[in-house]
Amino acid sequence: MSSALAVSAANLVKRFGDRRAVDGVSIAVPQGLIYGVLGPNGAGKTTTLRMLLGIIEPDEGDRMLLGHDRPREASDRVGYLPEERGLYPNMKCREAIAFMGALRGLPWKTGRKRAGELLDAAGLGHAADDKIRKLSKGMAQLVQLLGSVVHEPELLVLDEPFSGLDPVNQERLELLIRAQQQRGATILFSTHVMAHAERLCDRLSIIAGGKVQFEGTVNDARATLPFKVYYTPHHHGEAARALLPADAERDGEGWRFTMPNDGVEALLVRLIGAGHGISGLSIERPSLHDAFVRIVGRDAIREDAA
Repeated sequence: MSSALAVSAANLVKRFGDRRAVDGVSIAVPQGLIYGVLGPNGAGKTTTLRMLLGIIEPDEGDRMLLGHDRPREASDRVGYLPEERGLYPNMKCREAIAFMGALRGLPWKTGRKRAGELLDAAGLGHAADDKIRKLSKGMAQLVQLLGSVVHEPELLVLDEPFSGLDPVNQERLELLIRAQQQRGATILFSTHVMAHAERLCDRLSIIAGGKVQFEGTVNDARATLPFKVYYTPHHHGEAARALLPADAERDGEGWRFTMPNDGVEALLVRLIGAGHGISGLSIERPSLHDAFVRIVGRDAIREDAA
């Protein structure tokens, strides 16, 4: 995997009226990685992606896309799935994909051939000659994604690609993203759904309030929180509470608490010595969602859900 950067930006700023939608964002996406831009709705993710692609111009800051400081000069080497989906409803799937490839300079005959292959690989070969208007929303979204990769771009940029997809099509999309990485492409995608990022991302940035609040790997994000311990004594009453850490809380028949700094072994020895025993014990690693809530803040999560 190359250490060269497919995308980079330094101190991007974008204002809309008096509001800074993006407020000094810096980002570096190494070639060949799946890179996630995470954040609640309204965090500035879409605006950041559009500035990186040259769709809109930043008010301040610099960016490079595939070696170009004018991103649109590299547009034929980029595949882009915008947040706002749109296909011609009377086009057949194969033709719609070939048409999107032609917009990026791919010959029509080659586009139709690749379209058939991509549809087959995605499990949609049966719909190759169906018109877009006959497809479900999820299938149409996948067809649009195939149209964004048919010209075999070096960089694939996906804005909230999982939005509105059912679980089956979400799984198909994850497989398509991994297949593009295996082909050698770099994938940059935005999402506010942590489960997809946790499974897919090699690296990620978390944006809130127009600023980058975190950058690193999924494990780096998880490491911002301690492990949790779930302990169940032989006797399920309150007697063991006095020996447990101060943050221990009842959860069913057991107790959940933060892993002590010196580990759990000494605590277990004390519990066993006091006659409480161990009926069950699990050590729980923080999820990316847990880390996201800590980094972004619960107020931002509540605003996102409103």
